[in-house]
Amino acid sequence: MTNQAPQVGDKVANFSLPATGGKDLSLADFKNRHLVLYFYPKDNTPGCTREGQEFRDAYKQFQDAGAEILGVSRDTLKAHENFKAKQSFPFELLADTEEALCRQFDVIKEKNMYGRKVMGIERSTFLIDKKGVLREEWRKVRVPGHVDTVLEAVRAL
Repeated sequence: MTNQAPQVGDKVANFSLPATGGKDLSLADFKNRHLVLYFYPKDNTPGCTREGQEFRDAYKQFQDAGAEILGVSRDTLKAHENFKAKQSFPFELLADTEEALCRQFDVIKEKNMYGRKVMGIERSTFLIDKKGVLREEWRKVRVPGHVDTVLEAVRAL
């Protein structure tokens, strides 16, 4: 584990990445809103699609609780635009093709894919409060029930 990954209670360093919707988004864009940052391995794969759909379906509840949602993977902006349109996601997706944000949050892990060791994104979610402080983190996320758990944490802030 790298030392630079923010720990719960730490202020999160600003970041800026290309996002769907045609502009770069940074942490500073979400002052006065809580931010749910969820990292997922790949657009249009079963688990990632299901996770995105669950965040989509609960989006209004997150908004009502004062939170915005951003999805992050290493896919290209073009792939993200297609994925977002296909699934009608109301939130933006960040294209972390250089893995800068993935490294910042230490989510690149060795994984076993069909018997081969590969480096990939470990499904993880981070809750950053209005002041930019990391309040909760979930690593090695299992999709069923996860969105409800994150929503409860947002409401508790």
